[in-house]
Amino acid sequence: MIRPAALLALLLLAGCWKPEPPPAVEARYRVGEPYRLGNLWFYPREDFSLIETGLAGVAAGAHAGRRTPNGEIHDPAALMAAHRTLQLPSVVTVTNLENGRSLAVRVNDRGPADPGRVIELSRRAADLLGIAANRPTQVRVAVEGNLSRSLASTLPVPEGSRPAIEAAPTVAVERETLAPIAGTRQAERVREGRGPVVQAAAAGPGRTAPPLVLPERVTQGPAMPGMLYVQGSSFTSRAAAERQARRLGGARVESFGPARLPEYRVRLGPFRLPAEADRALDGALRAGVSEARIIVD
Repeated sequence: MIRPAALLALLLLAGCWKPEPPPAVEARYRVGEPYRLGNLWFYPREDFSLIETGLAGVAAGAHAGRRTPNGEIHDPAALMAAHRTLQLPSVVTVTNLENGRSLAVRVNDRGPADPGRVIELSRRAADLLGIAANRPTQVRVAVEGNLSRSLASTLPVPEGSRPAIEAAPTVAVERETLAPIAGTRQAERVREGRGPVVQAAAAGPGRTAPPLVLPERVTQGPAMPGMLYVQGSSFTSRAAAERQARRLGGARVESFGPARLPEYRVRLGPFRLPAEADRALDGALRAGVSEARIIVD
């Protein structure tokens, strides 16, 4: 009787057996449905001009080879990232505000689960940016619109992946403007700073699709660390903003925008340490301000 090991050796010698190839990459363009992460709901949306600041984390324990929500293969050694609401995939420039390094990464996953983190980077991307796994770091995240649109135009779109939302009729009611949920475009001024210029022509005949693997091209700029704040909602009514500020305790109301049509935002801080900002954010979320987030200013 031939033992299994001996049979395998014979098959290999005879060329009759070949190892299974790795799973093919089946990248798709995906926006996705609203989903719950912990106690918070998030609403994915297309945004090709997002600019936001906050704290970055590093993906921990994310094993290579798993499928991301848009069908790609996760590789901790590649320049990949997770975002809670951006279209998948998209390309963003992440700038480490503490050392001035900028890098383009491919967003193809959902997360981070920690509400105090604006983006979660693969190990390789974090290493190149000088971000340690156990130390939240101040970052600026900016979508590269041209390259992200090119990605969207060259990938298949699953049925129903672009949500169709019909506007409800408006009536004469008092309305107030809430702050964008985590992951959507900030209305307030963000810290200035230019990352690497990523150029891509719109997809068309004779043009190749953007690569699945981005080059490891780090750009060095000036360090621009700031202070951390927990920002709540934005309102068109100062009275509404002051009500939320009282609910949060210790928060203040700031006006912004044009003098004729000012808006009012609620902020806690400033905080010097991420742990302090995390505690303040946890308190704001417990108080029912679900759109509260950590920003850098």
